[in-house]
Amino acid sequence: MSTAKRWTINISIDEHEARTRATARLDNQDRTGLTGVGLARLNPADANVPEIGDELAVARALADLAHQLLDTTSADIEEITSRTAHLTH
Repeated sequence: MSTAKRWTINISIDEHEARTRATARLDNQDRTGLTGVGLARLNPADANVPEIGDELAVARALADLAHQLLDTTSADIEEITSRTAHLTH
C-alpha cells in the first residue's frame, strides 16, 4: 500500500530599499531545517518594478533550496551505499 506524502515550501519575501530577500523553507516529516535564500537588487538604471525583484529573489531561493536537497540526497546515498554518489545539479 502506498502512502501519500506532502512536502510544503514556505516562501517569505522582504524588501529593504532596493534589495529583495526571499527565503524558501522546506517543511516535511523527513527533512527539517533546509532553507534556501535568494537575493535581488534593483539596478539604479532600471525602473522600480517590485514584482520582478520578488520573482528573481524567489527563483534564486528555490534554486538554492534545490541544490541543498540534492547535496543532502547525495550524502544519504553515500551513507547507505558507501560509494560516491554522482548527482548533477
